[in-house]
Amino acid sequence: MIASSPSQYLLRSIAIFALTSQLALAQNQATQPVPASAPAPVSDAKPVDVSKVPKQADGATSATTAQPQEPAVLIDNSTPITATAVFAQPQAHADLWARIRAGFRMNDLSDQYVLSQEQFYGGKPQYITRMTERSSKYLYHIVEELERRQMPTELALLPFIESAFNPQAVSSAKAAGMWQFIPSTGKHFDLKQNAFRDDRRDVLQSTRAALDYLQKLHGMFGDWHLALAAYNWGEGSVGRAIKKNQAAGLGTSYSDLNMPNETRYYVPKLQAMKNIVADPARFNAQLPNIANHPYFQTVNLSRDMDVQLAARLAEMKVDDFRALNPSANKPVMLASGTPQILLPWDNADVFIRNLQSHRGQSASWTAWKVPATMKAADAAKRVGMDEAQFRSVNNIPPRMLIKAGSTLLVPRGSRMEQDVSAQVADNAQIALAPEIVLRKSSIKARKGDTVASIASRYRVSPAQVAQWNKVSSGASFKVNQAVVMYLPVKAKAKASAKGKGGKNVVKSQRGGKKAAAPAKKKR
Repeated sequence: MIASSPSQYLLRSIAIFALTSQLALAQNQATQPVPASAPAPVSDAKPVDVSKVPKQADGATSATTAQPQEPAVLIDNSTPITATAVFAQPQAHADLWARIRAGFRMNDLSDQYVLSQEQFYGGKPQYITRMTERSSKYLYHIVEELERRQMPTELALLPFIESAFNPQAVSSAKAAGMWQFIPSTGKHFDLKQNAFRDDRRDVLQSTRAALDYLQKLHGMFGDWHLALAAYNWGEGSVGRAIKKNQAAGLGTSYSDLNMPNETRYYVPKLQAMKNIVADPARFNAQLPNIANHPYFQTVNLSRDMDVQLAARLAEMKVDDFRALNPSANKPVMLASGTPQILLPWDNADVFIRNLQSHRGQSASWTAWKVPATMKAADAAKRVGMDEAQFRSVNNIPPRMLIKAGSTLLVPRGSRMEQDVSAQVADNAQIALAPEIVLRKSSIKARKGDTVASIASRYRVSPAQVAQWNKVSSGASFKVNQAVVMYLPVKAKAKASAKGKGGKNVVKSQRGGKKAAAPAKKKR
C-alpha cells in the first residue's frame, strides 16, 4: 500500500506530536486509572530519556542499555484532529538541517588540518550548493537510520567526503557508490554485485552496510575518530598504528597516530563539513531547504521492467529515476533481483496508477547464458543484435572473448514471456578472456625441419603450416629457409570507456579506501 503525500505525512507527524504532548500532560494530572477498555498503543516504541543512557566514547549512547522512562502514549482515534489544532503545536525541527545539528555528538577537532579544509570548502560555495542539493534525495533516510541506531548525525555528512553524495561515483580503485565500497568489502557486508545490479550503489543497501561497518569499527576502537580513520585506512592499519604508539609510550588518539595524508585529512574534512552545516553563514554557504520528511518511498516490483518504462510510468526523467535506483546496471530491472524500487512520494501513486493501465510487455530484455566461449561478434549474431549495441549493453571491451557460462543481456523475444529467475538474477556474471590474435611471422627452418616438426614446435596443425607455405603436408624445408607462420599474440584488453551498465565512469572525489595506495588498504 502506498502511503500518503509528504504534506499528509507532515500533518500526521505534527498531529501525533500534539496529541503526545497533551496526553503526557493529562497523565501527569490524572488521578484515576486508565479504563480497561482504553485503546491499545499505536506501536511498541517507547520514549527514551537520552540523558540517562550510559555514554560511550565521543558521547555515543548505548542502545542496548537504554530503559524507557515514561509509559507509551495512547492515542484515541475517536478524537477529531483539526488543522488549527495541529499547526498550533511547535515542530520538533524547522528542517532536516536543524535535525542533523541537534544530533551532533562527536568530539570536535580544531587544528590546522580542519582550518585548511574549511578554507577549501569555504572557497567553493557553488560546489557546496551542488553537493547539498544532490544530497536532498538521500539525507532524510540516512538521518532516520542513524537515529534509529543512536549514532551521531555527523555521519550523515560522510558521503559528502566519500563521493560528493553521488551514488554513481566510481573511484580509480573500483570503489563504488555514495559510501565507496570496494568489491571485497561490499561482499563482506552482503552487497550483491553481479551482471545486473550492484548494491554498493543502492541507496538503502549501501547505507545499511556503511552504518553496519561504522558501528563495528566504533565497537572495536571505542572512538568515532578512530572508527572513521579505520573506515578510510582499514581497521588493521589503525590497529597496528595504535599498538606501535602503545609500545612507544605515545598517545593513541586520532591526532596521535602516524597515518597517510589521506587519512590525516579525512576526519578534518568531515569536521569542516560539520562546521559548515552548523553555521553556513560563516562560510558564505547556501544550504538548500530540505524538509524534515521522507523524499522517497519503496514500491514493489512484481515483473521485470525496462528502466525507461518505469521512469515513464512514474512520469520522471530517466536520470532522476536512476538517481534513486542507481544499483540497476542494465536497461532492465529484474524483479527477482530488484524486488522494489524507490520513487518520490508524489510519483509513487502516479506509477501505480499508470502501471495498472499499462498493456503489453514490461520488459524488452532477458538473460541468456553463453553456451560456449565465443567472440562478441558471433554472440551478437546468434541473438540477433548489432555488435556495437551488444558490446555496449553488456560492457564488453574490444578484443575480448566471452567465456562459456557468462550471462548476458539480450532482446526478449515475443515468445519469451517468463521473467528471469532468481537464481540467474542473483548469480549472473560475465567472464571475459583476451582474444587470441594471429600475427604473420617468418621463421628460419632448422636442419631437418619438416612441416610436421615445425607444427609440433609451435603447437599448430601440420595442415595450417602447409597451407601458409603452399606446400604439401609432408614437405621438408632447407636450412635457413624462410617459413611463413601465423603465431598467436596475446591481446591486451583496451580500457572500456564505459562503466557497468554502459554508464560513464564517474570518479569519486578522492581515491577511496583501496589497495592501490597506503591509505586505501582494507575498505
